Amino acid sequence: MLIYLRVLKESFNFAINALKNNKLRTFLSLLGVTIGIFSIIGVLAAVDSLEKEIKGSISSLDNSTIYLMRFSFGPSEIPQWKREQFPDVTFEEYQYLNRTMPDMKAASFVLNVTPETIKYEDQSVSNVEIVPVTYDYYDIEELQVVKGRFYNEQESVAGSPVIVVGDEIANSLFGEIDPIGKKVRLYGRKFTVIGVLKKEGSGLFGNSKDTAAMIPVNIVRKIYGDNNKFAFPAIIIKPVSGSDVPEFVATLTQKVRTYRGLKPDEIDNFFVNQLQGFTDFIDNITGTMSKIGGFIGMFSLLVGGFGIANIMFVSVTERTNLIGIQKALGAKRKFILLQFLFEAVILAVFGGLIGLVLVWLISKGASTMTGDFEFILSASNMFWGMFWSTLIGLIAGIFPAWMASKLDPVEAIRTGM
Repeated sequence: MLIYLRVLKESFNFAINALKNNKLRTFLSLLGVTIGIFSIIGVLAAVDSLEKEIKGSISSLDNSTIYLMRFSFGPSEIPQWKREQFPDVTFEEYQYLNRTMPDMKAASFVLNVTPETIKYEDQSVSNVEIVPVTYDYYDIEELQVVKGRFYNEQESVAGSPVIVVGDEIANSLFGEIDPIGKKVRLYGRKFTVIGVLKKEGSGLFGNSKDTAAMIPVNIVRKIYGDNNKFAFPAIIIKPVSGSDVPEFVATLTQKVRTYRGLKPDEIDNFFVNQLQGFTDFIDNITGTMSKIGGFIGMFSLLVGGFGIANIMFVSVTERTNLIGIQKALGAKRKFILLQFLFEAVILAVFGGLIGLVLVWLISKGASTMTGDFEFILSASNMFWGMFWSTLIGLIAGIFPAWMASKLDPVEAIRTGM
């Protein structure tokens, strides 16, 4: 056992000395593996971070909440050309569901519109997310108002010119002034500020209710009508607590089909979305990204492996004389083989370590610059990075090492002279 350990130690020392004596060659060999490991682990870390951020952003939302619209949260088997012909959900459908849908806690009609600029005297805030919604949105989203109030059913139905703004909007427009009762301009009209939402912080990709403003959906319908091609309507529905959600969805689907007069052989021309569908969609996207990134990284790592193999072949040729002398002095084949195999593996492992360190440094720097977004370098990703770099080193070094161990000592000394 001690003899084997000594052989391993001597082989390792020979490999280290060989690498020290050829610094430029060592650096170039390291570079290929470093780039490969950096590519693989960098992509995996970015995908893991993005997936965690997205799922973290939606984890606080109620999975039972249902979104009725003409678009799907995830992939659909229905051809795109057919989906493009689906009609938008309507305000009348919202009213119909409010009257007829059992076990429904609340439903809200929402318009997804383009960002706008809100003005107050000489102050203005651009790119504000305007959220035209009915009054019941307050209960569905469980909003919290820290100043004033949310608009009521009468104001919602009448389309009153009232507005509830996010914390950041209130601070930008009014500063230390109490915003309640102040008039702001939006859509060329005056709106009265009646409430300020509680600060919630930045969400996914920077979106947040802090930078949003909510107004009654009916005032937008008054201004632009129901055929505004730039507004994408949806009905958000929340079942009562403890409801059988699949059964609720089935009932909802049948209600909408009945309202639209669809025949039994006709497909649904709408989508009943839940957050689980969006989560599955994100899983598919991140899985595909991981595969593509892994393929690109493995290709880079393979190129690095070819670089190590090439360097090892050159090293065997240059050290043919030394190999012959070692074998003439009694060195065993396994000693020669391990010597060159260690050299290849050490190159690959150090290249992998440098790649991991670069990913770690860049992830820390990126997390610092982006603030709320945290880049993750998981232990499993580090393990697989080192595993693949070690495997590439073994594969790249095994044949040159075998060739070196097979050399005849007399021929090796004569060739090297």
